Amino acid sequence: MDLHRLLKYKLTAIIVLLVLLSCSVKRTESKYVDFVNPLIGTAPSTTISALQHGEDEKENNAQVVPYVTVPFGMTNWTAQTKATETKCVAPYYYTDTKISGFRGSHWLSGSCVQDYGSMTIMPVTGKLKCQADERASKFFHDTEETTPYSYRVNLADYKIDVNMTATKRCGLFRFTFENSGEAHIIVNPNSDEGEGFIQINADKNEISGYNPVHKIYQGSGERAGFSGYFVVKLSKNSENFGVYQEKKILNGHTQIANQENIGAYISFVVEKGETIEAKIGTSFTSIEQARKNLETETRIVDFDEAKENLKDIWENLLSKVKVEGTNKDDKVKFYTAMYHSYLHPRTFNDADGTYLSFNGGKEVMNSGNENYFTDFSMWDIYRSSLPLFNMLTPKTNGQMMKSLFAMAEQGEWMPIFPCWNSYTSAMIGDHAIAAIADAYMKDNIEISDKEYGYLLKNAFKTPANHADYVNGKGRRGLTSYLKYGYVPLEDEVKESFHKGEQVSRTLEYAFDDFALSQIAAKRGDTLHAGLLKKRALNYQNVYSVTDSCVRGRYADGTFTQDFDKFIRKSYITEGTPYQYTWYVPQDIKGLMNLMGGEDGFNTNLDRFHAANQYWHGNEPGHQIPFLYNYSGQPWKTQGLVSQIMKTEYSNAVGGLSGNDDAGQMSAWYVFAALGFYPVAPSVPQYVISGPHFDKITLSLEKGKKLIINAKGASSGANYIQKISFNGEAYDKTYLDHFSIMKGGTLDFEMGNQPNKSWGTAKESRPFSLSN
Repeated sequence: MDLHRLLKYKLTAIIVLLVLLSCSVKRTESKYVDFVNPLIGTAPSTTISALQHGEDEKENNAQVVPYVTVPFGMTNWTAQTKATETKCVAPYYYTDTKISGFRGSHWLSGSCVQDYGSMTIMPVTGKLKCQADERASKFFHDTEETTPYSYRVNLADYKIDVNMTATKRCGLFRFTFENSGEAHIIVNPNSDEGEGFIQINADKNEISGYNPVHKIYQGSGERAGFSGYFVVKLSKNSENFGVYQEKKILNGHTQIANQENIGAYISFVVEKGETIEAKIGTSFTSIEQARKNLETETRIVDFDEAKENLKDIWENLLSKVKVEGTNKDDKVKFYTAMYHSYLHPRTFNDADGTYLSFNGGKEVMNSGNENYFTDFSMWDIYRSSLPLFNMLTPKTNGQMMKSLFAMAEQGEWMPIFPCWNSYTSAMIGDHAIAAIADAYMKDNIEISDKEYGYLLKNAFKTPANHADYVNGKGRRGLTSYLKYGYVPLEDEVKESFHKGEQVSRTLEYAFDDFALSQIAAKRGDTLHAGLLKKRALNYQNVYSVTDSCVRGRYADGTFTQDFDKFIRKSYITEGTPYQYTWYVPQDIKGLMNLMGGEDGFNTNLDRFHAANQYWHGNEPGHQIPFLYNYSGQPWKTQGLVSQIMKTEYSNAVGGLSGNDDAGQMSAWYVFAALGFYPVAPSVPQYVISGPHFDKITLSLEKGKKLIINAKGASSGANYIQKISFNGEAYDKTYLDHFSIMKGGTLDFEMGNQPNKSWGTAKESRPFSLSN
């Protein structure tokens, strides 16, 4: 080989090698969405506190499902292993072995409520089998591919490969048949009440129908005033179709309604390897609106384009927080937690803004260019989910707050726990006020005089019409709360799903009163600000100094004799008196004073943790690990948060320590990983615990970026040695929201041992009402 040819050969080889290397780099580049594992939390929890404190499998299961959906999507798509809309039964559990269909779901992720207005599609081969238990097919997890933007599985009994993706209101499917022969696509509304409607238009290859929505809690079993509507468009023609009821097959019939276990089917003869596609539009307004949503969102996109679009949507959202570190497992936990945090609340309006009015659907409304949201698991998400949105996606959070005010406008009262677009008092508290206060105090929304009036109404009035009160309007037990400064044990709060729970109600109302006092003060309403700030101290009225703990109290001022702070009581919500004692986020200093000062507080808090009373699986304790920042021992917060992140979260299917509750459990992890937490929403501060990645870049509004450096944090150096903010030493144990939103650089020097002098000064501590 001459020199020229040799050089040419080597040059060509180098070019080929460089191309191969560049391709290899491109293939192995990790996108943020690739870290998400939607199967985390789909099996019973295996974490320490869940096994100790959870009372049953409902409390010990995260109740999340592997949703394919847009963030805050109207309808979420999942494989269905449970064919019911029964309360506290999710559509999918990892431990199940059969799939009976693919559901357009409105299950509140991580909850113990109910699915509603859902529908299911299922392909089968061979003999027509319509009922869910009959048609269900074995599947194996090694054939599952789960991401936020697509789901794929093989139905082993039928040799059908199923691919699924979604838009905000639609689902898109590909059913690929491995063998030739007879095949069927079955569609059914998932009514547990023997209601619903379905019809076939064979000329258009279309199946449409609806599933009426029913309430639980207030008006349990009553219709909510709307339905889940759907339109299914298939890619293949067929003249063989019918409907069914139970095991009765009505071949050639085109519709059926209001009977038990109804549905429709279209049958085909398929070739080996043939694919049939289905596009499904959904709506809460009408079949026609479902068809319009389908046309708007899928007319010009095929399955692959929709999948890529959805992937980009999640990538753009997740990349708002870029984490860097040595531990891949932590990245999986982090981005999965972000995914879970952004599933709810739910978009309720159609693509053109149409939606049915709150609490009964008597009017057709329009949200214009913005979205109207429902399914606020408010007792949970006001704590850190909504504050997370306030920081990362404030415009969307603002639309959510407008939705709450729209509910008040349409129903005359602020909602307590608005689900299935209705009033409920499913849980305790009045936390729409806290959620709105957090957005308002962070300058994300404005509040009109009329809107402010609705907030005051909830805090000071009870409906004159008792039927309105029974149906979920107004605070439960407000009359006795205002009279005594606490809810006494004699008030059993019968007009609520959660009856009793008087001490917990007192504590949570005191916080809500504080949040509203913040709004009042900012608006210059000194009268209400003063009244509400005084009421924010009502937590003191259920605190027993003798027990260093909250305790049930009668109207005459005496405490209940039946007391054990380590055991669940009827006057405490889902926990023990000791666990609820620490729910005074607005005034930790005041609580400290009740316990005899810093030493008494720290000793009591140490005993609480030594007794293994901390239960991460339930929300009222989520602020507890951060409380040492208020009492001069911030290194204990740093150690506790690190321990919880390691022991209460994992990448296993049982890796969440309790109900995720619309993302609250996950949002806690997101904040903890960033290194700070919103202990008292409506106070624009975050309590510092220390980052858990070596570098974090937050992309904020107006092009601002906050860069957090914490070398060694991802390798276990989780104790703060010192901090600088934009080059200046920083010794406060909290961060100001507005400083964060301006962007800049936070430098943490981390170590393996605690620095017991950093952040201990009294002037370094976060806000307390008694400061």
